[in-house]
Amino acid sequence: MKEVPTLIKNLKELLNGGHAHATFEQAVKDLPTQLQGQVPEGMPYSIWQLAEHIRITQLDILEFSRNPDYESPKWPDGYWPAEHAPKNAAAWEESIAQIARDRQAFIDLLEAPEADLFTPFPHGSGQNLLREAMLIADHTSYHTGEIIVLRRLMGAWK
Repeated sequence: MKEVPTLIKNLKELLNGGHAHATFEQAVKDLPTQLQGQVPEGMPYSIWQLAEHIRITQLDILEFSRNPDYESPKWPDGYWPAEHAPKNAAAWEESIAQIARDRQAFIDLLEAPEADLFTPFPHGSGQNLLREAMLIADHTSYHTGEIIVLRRLMGAWK
């Protein structure tokens, strides 16, 4: 199908973000350390919890897509960190870096010569690579918007 390379190009752009709104990396850039674990009044979580939720969920989708024996975390507790703040600056930086690495690993799946975007995986309940790519993009975009809202509530967004 001659349209597949264009579809993969568009999926990569969707996963990397930036066309219609801020990227995840822009949303967390230069976030003051003291705000990473702050939970604004009336909100259920911190930016750290949102970033970790994005990381955990994206990794779950990546592993599900490439490993038929993978077992997802228990919902919902396995997808959200209990702690409001990272242990230290290194934990914050590693979480942000892992999100980028796992996103690239998923893009590598899309770009693999044997990639089949449309055929359902032999495991699961009908999911395919195209659906999982859109799921990562949609999920990350949604929570990136929440990160920006929290930053605005804390006076830390341009």
